[in-house]
Amino acid sequence: MNEDLHIIGSTAIPAAELRWRFSRSSGPGGQGVNTTDSRVELSFDLASTTVFSPERQARALDRLAGRLVDGVLTIAASEHRSQLRNREAARARLAMALRDAVAPEPAKRRPTKPSRGSQRRRLDAKKRRSDVKRLRRSRED
Repeated sequence: MNEDLHIIGSTAIPAAELRWRFSRSSGPGGQGVNTTDSRVELSFDLASTTVFSPERQARALDRLAGRLVDGVLTIAASEHRSQLRNREAARARLAMALRDAVAPEPAKRRPTKPSRGSQRRRLDAKKRRSDVKRLRRSRED
């Protein structure tokens, strides 16, 4: 697990900037839960990293503001019984969170009007449906 964390394109976080903490998990594992440190916390100091461009870093800090503590993003994983699988899960979640945070804004939607033909087709379909339902009614109505 001492390898760089690939984020997007050629951007990768050096392994030296990732901080790992291990503790006992409260999840599945039977008696092993009481003896093994399978819970993983992966921390990354987003505020002081030089990996991202200033624009991407500012965007990530803004989007992840609710999850940061003093500029540090921490991901915890304890859903697996083994520490190795929890480490892999934490790396994947950190990469996904940072990938989403540095992604550019989607293009603004330009409102459009329905075309005259589509409006006519819609009304014709409604009329046909109305006629079908009218013809199904009993004569006493």
